[in-house]
Amino acid sequence: MEGAWSTWPRCASTSTSFADSVARRPPKRRVRWASSYRVINARFPPIGLFERIADPGDWESLIELEMLTNPRLRQEAGEISLVPPEERVGGVGASWVMAPYTHIGWPSRFSDGSWGVYYCAWSLVTAVHEKAHHIGLFFARTEEPLGTTMELRALVAGIDASFHDIRRGFAGAHDPDDYRAAQALARELREESSNGIVYRSVRHKGGVCLAALRPKAVHLPISGPNLLFHFDGERVDRWFHFGEKDWQEIEG
Repeated sequence: MEGAWSTWPRCASTSTSFADSVARRPPKRRVRWASSYRVINARFPPIGLFERIADPGDWESLIELEMLTNPRLRQEAGEISLVPPEERVGGVGASWVMAPYTHIGWPSRFSDGSWGVYYCAWSLVTAVHEKAHHIGLFFARTEEPLGTTMELRALVAGIDASFHDIRRGFAGAHDPDDYRAAQALARELREESSNGIVYRSVRHKGGVCLAALRPKAVHLPISGPNLLFHFDGERVDRWFHFGEKDWQEIEG
């Protein structure tokens, strides 16, 4: 689950693991998860346009009309044209699925920044660790003070589709800092209309993550637990699940 605060890919010499991850063809496997978890900023509200029961092919026209009374709609909705009408999803929860595909520009593990990816994890704990890593990097770079907190929410969505599985091998695609191999692999699979990639979590040992390259590869999510992250001056070191009693530690 690599997001907007991901490190930029390093410029390093070509390695065996890089070449191996690009050359090998991962197997496709059916992934059936009753629940997947994606952690996002709690400030991001649903976008009414996406939540309506309307033909996704009409969204461009609807945006132009609604901008007459809501000039900020274009910024909120993102660049709809990046997603072909046949790939769009609509209805309650669609905002959260569509957002990563219409707001692009940041490199992440499986994107060079020119296409969107919906990252999620099999467990809430894994999703928290993935998000905490990137929030910690962002807070460190912006020199946020010790004790800074951030409210987030978890999205909960079912998964039932075939994905390319790289959980065994593909070391280059799992490099903690160098995303070149992962991006190259995702680019090839995306061109072949792959639903996405299931992979080992790099931030939470034993965790499993999924990168959906198409909106329709994810069921529409519901809003899940509300969370709080704590920054210790260097990294996000703990998190709190509202409704529970104690803070939980983030693995270093």
